[in-house]
Amino acid sequence: MNFFRGVMGGQAVGPQPSGAETIQKLCDRVASSTLLEDRRDAVRALKSLSKKYRMEVGTQAMDHLINILQTDRSDSEILGYALDTLYNIICNDEEEEQDESEDAVTPLPVSGKHKNVSAPDENAQKQADDLGAQFTDTFIQEPEHVSLILSLLEEFDFHVRWPGVKLLTALLKNQCTQVQGVILVSPMGVSRLMDLLADSREVIRNDGLLLLQQLTKSNAAIQKIVAFENAFERLLDIITEEGSSDGGIVVEDCLLLLLNLLKNNSSNQNFFKEGSYIQRMKPWFEVGDDNSGWSAQKVTNLHLMLQLVRVMVSPVNSPGATASCQKSMYQCGLLQQLCTILMATGVPADILTETINTVSEVIRGSQVNQDYFASVNAPSNPPRPAIVVLLMSMVNERQPFVLRCAVLYCFQCFLYKNQKGQGEIVATLLPSTIDANSISAGQLLCGGLFSADSLSNWCAAVALAHALQDNLTQKEQLLRVQLATSLGKPPVSLLQQCTNILSQGDKIVRRGSKVQTRVGLLMLLCTWISNCPIAVTHFLHNQENVPFLTAQISENLGEDERLVQGLCALLLGICIYHNDNSLENYTKDKLKQLIEKRIGKENFVEKLCFITKHELYSRAAQKPQPVFPSPEQMLFDHEFTKLVKDLEGVITKAVHKSSEEEKKEEEVKKTLEQHDNIVTQYKELIREQDAQIQELKEQVESMTSQNEQMQTTVTQQLSQIQQHKDQYNILKLKLGKENQSQVNGQGEGSQVNGLQTEELTQLREEVEELRKQQTLLQTQLSDKDALINSLKSEAAQTAEGSAGATENTELLKELEALRSQLQSQSSEINQLKTERQELVRRAEAGSSNAVPSSDSSIDTAKMAELESRLAAQTTETERLKEETKSLTASRADLEQQLASATSTVAILQTEKAKQQTDLQESKKEQDDLLMLLADQDQKIHSLKQRLKGLGETVEDEDDLDARDQTDDDDEEDEEED
Repeated sequence: MNFFRGVMGGQAVGPQPSGAETIQKLCDRVASSTLLEDRRDAVRALKSLSKKYRMEVGTQAMDHLINILQTDRSDSEILGYALDTLYNIICNDEEEEQDESEDAVTPLPVSGKHKNVSAPDENAQKQADDLGAQFTDTFIQEPEHVSLILSLLEEFDFHVRWPGVKLLTALLKNQCTQVQGVILVSPMGVSRLMDLLADSREVIRNDGLLLLQQLTKSNAAIQKIVAFENAFERLLDIITEEGSSDGGIVVEDCLLLLLNLLKNNSSNQNFFKEGSYIQRMKPWFEVGDDNSGWSAQKVTNLHLMLQLVRVMVSPVNSPGATASCQKSMYQCGLLQQLCTILMATGVPADILTETINTVSEVIRGSQVNQDYFASVNAPSNPPRPAIVVLLMSMVNERQPFVLRCAVLYCFQCFLYKNQKGQGEIVATLLPSTIDANSISAGQLLCGGLFSADSLSNWCAAVALAHALQDNLTQKEQLLRVQLATSLGKPPVSLLQQCTNILSQGDKIVRRGSKVQTRVGLLMLLCTWISNCPIAVTHFLHNQENVPFLTAQISENLGEDERLVQGLCALLLGICIYHNDNSLENYTKDKLKQLIEKRIGKENFVEKLCFITKHELYSRAAQKPQPVFPSPEQMLFDHEFTKLVKDLEGVITKAVHKSSEEEKKEEEVKKTLEQHDNIVTQYKELIREQDAQIQELKEQVESMTSQNEQMQTTVTQQLSQIQQHKDQYNILKLKLGKENQSQVNGQGEGSQVNGLQTEELTQLREEVEELRKQQTLLQTQLSDKDALINSLKSEAAQTAEGSAGATENTELLKELEALRSQLQSQSSEINQLKTERQELVRRAEAGSSNAVPSSDSSIDTAKMAELESRLAAQTTETERLKEETKSLTASRADLEQQLASATSTVAILQTEKAKQQTDLQESKKEQDDLLMLLADQDQKIHSLKQRLKGLGETVEDEDDLDARDQTDDDDEEDEEED
């Protein structure tokens, strides 16, 4: 017990042992004690010594502590002590280390706190970090140790779960990748950690957030698992419960975890959007009228929320995903809420800057969002468009640098792929739309372009260049802009004024002498005249521009001026490449001769290539947002770097080309145009043939349906004939019975009459049925007539195609034959109907003559008369039998006609097979045409290769060919079906 009293602070007898000896004895006690209480006391003592003697406890006690975690799972107290001890020796938390070691370190006086004191502190922290990393490596050498910690997190006891969460967080901080790999392969490892967010104890839940932050760093697989474990729902619920942007540090932790899950993870971004979680972000940005006195935590929270919105619409995401998120943000009102913050008063500067950047990316490339942003007005009197208010901040040199960069980025995003917005901006500069009573965007840009502030010059030049980006119409419209320089002097064009700043004037030269101003103006001029021959002509029309450019390029200047020389070379190269030779003094050949004489081709190319070698060029080419550490480094625009990349090679080739090579290229271009025309004609021919084939397919389908209808009709007629046969058989039987009844005498006369009455009823029914059949056949005949007429008209339309005309003629002949057969069948049926009416009439006459014979039993004299009548009836019956035989023969004729109709159907099927054969022949002809086109394409490809070998840029028609090929494939699939 003296040993424990020495450790726990009691009075010890004898000499005091050293720290290492004490730790060794405690480790022996942990390993050898059989009583749980003794082991618990020893572990508690190790915990108290673990911060002061971190090295000793870590090297001697780690294995014993891990063994405690494995064997003493039933005692939560000893588990908690063991986890706390492991956390103390692995954690590198500087604050806790300082708190524990304050008593052991002698404080220095205030005057001694200078830069020499910080070096030992940094070394101590570095050593502590290295020690924690070493102990972490030792701990995770066995992956089962990490799995053991994960299993302990299932314990609900606070003294076990909380130390376990802190220990796992420390392991992830020290060796993130290795621990992530173990957790990823551990069964239900991530799910156990996600359960921490549902813990009712806020301390565990908050530390669980910190644990998940470390776990989800730079691991897409774990990020996906955490997201599909319903992390978004839980985190958004916590943010709402904690008060959204007004919440505390917990909201910040939730937002940091959300950023980890969504940044550079397209799968999670899509899941976040599809889960309608974007709509739940709108209440975060609701601000009141009084925005003064925001706490530092609220500023941090709102800043992270804006970053979360930007992650969803970042330009580095796929265009489809970005457009979908932009649409959702507009539909749910999130964009409107952000614009409200943008125009609100009292918002802190850093939040306003981040809001401008967020709105920029929400509207970038989305026409609907850009149109809405153009309609937003600032709450001023009179109301002004938000774009105008933002531009006023951009050209105001008193505004913060980051804010001016954000406004420039917003303006660029507003004009990105927005020709409508570009036209509206340029229109504010045209003479017909200038309003002297209001400030427009064009006036602000011109004011910034010619102000004394070089940063305003650069921003205005870049903004105006974006209004002309990939828009030939606005480049030509901007040539109409006239500027009044001073009273009594005529106005000059905007293009002329920009070149004047670069080349002449006293005061103007001093303004444009700064490198930043000249770089901005040169970028504007290059963007303006690029791919616009009319602008090139206007630029060359000023006789002073070309001499100024050649003089600038040929001089030997300093490092900063070399960039200006490179841009001048680019501007002169554009004048050569996009020159239409409309000015005799400045044709392509004369400009190249001028370069060769005064500059030298090699020197010109070297100056041109210096642009892409500049450090700031590489930095600006990385991302669209203009982010610069200082105003002096603000030289290149992202879109301009794309233009330089596209033009550098073609300008170099254009300068080195001779006039003969250009003539050859022109000839090749003409040849290519001729071949393109031939290809276009063949494509039109193929389209026409495809249309004809489609019509023939439709005809085949209609004839197939008609054939099926005719087969159905034949089947119905067969069934009707069979019914008639059955009826005739019944009639024969009845006639036989009548003959027998007439022979039997006068007593059976009434039965004979009764049978005749029944027969008359049946005959009437048969006559009615024959009438219906005749009506049906007449209807079918009218349908066939209409079909024949339609086929005749189709045959007349397709008379130019010999194969189609022959097929239609044969089909018409077959249909005429079928029609005649149907008419003959109709006449036979009419004859049968007439015969049946005659039978009915005669049968009625016989029955009327038989009625008076009912009184034969009274008078014997009348018997003879009845007998004579009976004989007459017998004769009439015989005659009826003969008529029945004739009707049977007519039935046989009808059966023969039915057989002929069946043969007609077979002929139609044969004709259908012929049509399919003709279709195959048409397809073969089309394949021959395609082979011819392939040969033409091969020739064109070879010519294009020759052009490329000569250094000429050849525009391909890959898109049109790809579309045609897709259509051909679809039609071939339909033909095969």
